[in-house]
Amino acid sequence: MEAARYGECVHLSADAVLRTTRRLLSRALVLAVAAPVTVAGVLVATDAVRKRRNTVEATFPRSSPADVEVAGTTTTVFTYGEDVYREMLAAIRGARRRILFETYIWKADALGEEFKRALVEASERGVEVFVVYDGFANLVVPQSFFDLPAPIHVIRYPVFRPGVLLLNVRKSGRDHRKILVVDDEIAFVGGYNIGALYATQWRDTHVRLVGPSAWELRNAFVDFWNANRASDQPLLADPGSVHWEPRLRAARNAPAHLVFPIRGIYLDAIDRASSHVYITQAYFIPDREILAALLAAAARGVDVRVLVPERSNHVLADWLSRGLYTALLKGGVRIHLYEDAMVHAKTATIDGAWTTIGTANIDRLSLTGNYEVNLEITDPGVAEQMEKVFEVDLSNSRELTLAEWESRSLAAKLSEIVLTPLRPLL
Repeated sequence: MEAARYGECVHLSADAVLRTTRRLLSRALVLAVAAPVTVAGVLVATDAVRKRRNTVEATFPRSSPADVEVAGTTTTVFTYGEDVYREMLAAIRGARRRILFETYIWKADALGEEFKRALVEASERGVEVFVVYDGFANLVVPQSFFDLPAPIHVIRYPVFRPGVLLLNVRKSGRDHRKILVVDDEIAFVGGYNIGALYATQWRDTHVRLVGPSAWELRNAFVDFWNANRASDQPLLADPGSVHWEPRLRAARNAPAHLVFPIRGIYLDAIDRASSHVYITQAYFIPDREILAALLAAAARGVDVRVLVPERSNHVLADWLSRGLYTALLKGGVRIHLYEDAMVHAKTATIDGAWTTIGTANIDRLSLTGNYEVNLEITDPGVAEQMEKVFEVDLSNSRELTLAEWESRSLAAKLSEIVLTPLRPLL
């Protein structure tokens, strides 16, 4: 009898322990999910209030457009919105045969309307016009703005993609590219979306190609169009190219096919660095491999510098980036904070030889999720120009020291730790 009661008590105790353990694990799981979401919500709400109160116009130094010839193609680097928009509109208005236009954000403001009118007028004079824009990025823009008249051909990249529910990278990424190709002769790519805000208030970088290497961006647009067009939309011809120029190539991320070359060109270039690495990023959240490559470069004596906005337009991205600052600073990477304006450029230049300019940020969304395109340019003239741009940008930044960073508040340190689980999502 005593043994039976003892056994029953042990059984009841084991059940109680199991129930308690399950209850504690459930609470821990809820806390693990709720804590970063709560902190993120507070940061976003606080930032929204700050933005409403801050109505100061952005000011920053400007680099003038500069031309460099690379194997028969003239490259022009633009770092001010008004400059690049003027040239893009001039190209559209001068088009004779075909316009390929792709953008992530296209605001329905005065500048957006000007681009729309230019495309419509080109179509009316007999130019073929093909347009691609991302539906999700333009949810706040009236749908009527995108009702472009026939015969303009339009793809609205879907707002909702089912892969989002399963966190499927191949089926959830956005079309984050910004491409304009005119008559297969002139092509533009870079970080600039279409909107009046970006014309004067944001520091970004675009590059224009005039010459045979414009094919690189033409082909990028053609492949995307043909893969995403509806059955009643025309198939764009894909004749290939007799121009093989390894010094100027387009790297294109295509998540539907698990193709992510932009990450690869960064890793290869950083591994080759022997003198300096200058990176400018709007949102800088490197994965383990890129972080390790930067730290390894700094350890072998390379001058590694990263320029990011002190405050970007996405406060959560800022905080996720800051979670890596301790490792970067302790490893010898220098961090420069761009002041008084949003820097939205996605560029890097290494050893006075290699440069990339494009649409991809160094974060998970861009490198393994979105459709992106970056030019990879191996040319000392372009690298020299980009180093001058970087120098001008440094004049509008301050360097973050390890001593300053370690003196931040305990609340900030705890917030960075709590937010860490969200890093793979951005």
